[in-house]
Amino acid sequence: HVQLVESGGGSVQAGGSLRLSCTASGYTPSYCMGWFRQAPGKEREGVAALDTDGSTSYGNSVKGRFTISKDNAKNTLYLQMNSLKPEDTAMYYCAADHVSLQLARGYNYWGQGTQVTVS
Repeated sequence: HVQLVESGGGSVQAGGSLRLSCTASGYTPSYCMGWFRQAPGKEREGVAALDTDGSTSYGNSVKGRFTISKDNAKNTLYLQMNSLKPEDTAMYYCAADHVSLQLARGYNYWGQGTQVTVS
């Protein structure tokens, strides 16, 4: 069983940066992990995913601005967000699964989320 805890959200001005962290309990090096976000009134969308072979996937709206990475020694997933825009405002969730799901939403394990607000 995997538990995920996100941190690093907050309020930032447009053009600024934030780094989100997702600390996992349980063994996750063999898991595909991803970041998703959900704004009020909108569906949850895939932001970035990191597969076990190191390959990455990004949503079109964040390509070139966001970077996903992982520190296996710390069992922590990161999302570096640069050049933030007001439309990036959302609750951001970390997810994990032993199946390679990339940006699909069918992950088995989810964190509680961390709020990002860009003004």
